[in-house]
Amino acid sequence: MQFPDGKFKELTAAIIGAAIEVHRHLGPGLLESSYEECLEWELTQLKLSVKRQVNVPLIYKGISLRSVYRLDLLVEKSVIVDVKSVVALLDVHHAQVVTYLRHTRLEVGLLINFNEALLRQGVRRIALTPRGNGVWEQI
Repeated sequence: MQFPDGKFKELTAAIIGAAIEVHRHLGPGLLESSYEECLEWELTQLKLSVKRQVNVPLIYKGISLRSVYRLDLLVEKSVIVDVKSVVALLDVHHAQVVTYLRHTRLEVGLLINFNEALLRQGVRRIALTPRGNGVWEQI
């Protein structure tokens, strides 16, 4: 299946490149917050707009509740980046990004697991299909 992020290809490639740079300097095994902060710095060096720990209100049956969830990074107001440092990415991590995309009405997210010997093994691009179910590919 073709990944439906044509208009985001350049931006997601830049984000992945920045993540590889962070991983090259830090290696695996640190806390997610360490990678998140360094990735934020790398992205700002690329002159990209990036917000960290973005609060998103929880809407339930049309009602905005007091509860919020937080996006690790939001790049250029259009790509969600979910940073992980886990033994292995699970289906629930993918589902979480799909849920974030649905709730924010954004189209593309990156799920990046920094706890890999080679970062490329831990990168997933996720996009919502017209039916709203996430399709993903390993980079």
